[in-house]
Amino acid sequence: MLSSLALVAAATAFYPLSAWAADVDASLSATAETAPVAHRLPQLGVMADAGLPDGANASLVFRPLRWLRVHGGGGYNMVSAGLRAGATVVPFGMGPSATLEGGHYFDGNANGAVQRFAGQSFSSPLLERVGYDYANFHLGLDLGYRRVTFYIHGGMSYVRAQVHNLDSVVSSQAPASDGNGT
Repeated sequence: MLSSLALVAAATAFYPLSAWAADVDASLSATAETAPVAHRLPQLGVMADAGLPDGANASLVFRPLRWLRVHGGGGYNMVSAGLRAGATVVPFGMGPSATLEGGHYFDGNANGAVQRFAGQSFSSPLLERVGYDYANFHLGLDLGYRRVTFYIHGGMSYVRAQVHNLDSVVSSQAPASDGNGT
């Protein structure tokens, strides 16, 4: 765009006004034909991934800059649905990356998920309401650039959860007292 404006300014300064329009049209069309086409990266996309403590997620991705991807979406962790948002910085467009994310999983009954591993007879009131907030910081490697990007990330996660029904479990496990403190 800037070279076209410079070309128009030069044509105005050096040619008579009557010849100016024909020369500018020819110059602009020649410039458009010979200028390299800038390959713009798609700004919108979709992402699917799985991990811990994230669960399985699907997100919309927005790439405002070549080196930045911002994403937000929903997920499932075998217990309940959740939300996640984050940003990934890829300084060279592909290769090394850094990701910061935050998410929340709503309360759900985790007994069903635990029973798959511990057997159908297992049940705990502590697992009747399980939900958590988390934050991730990952370093990784992003391969691919234009339409599809595969990545592998690893890093640190901070998880904050509240234990529900703890008082009832502790009181049911406490031995009965005889009134004398024994």
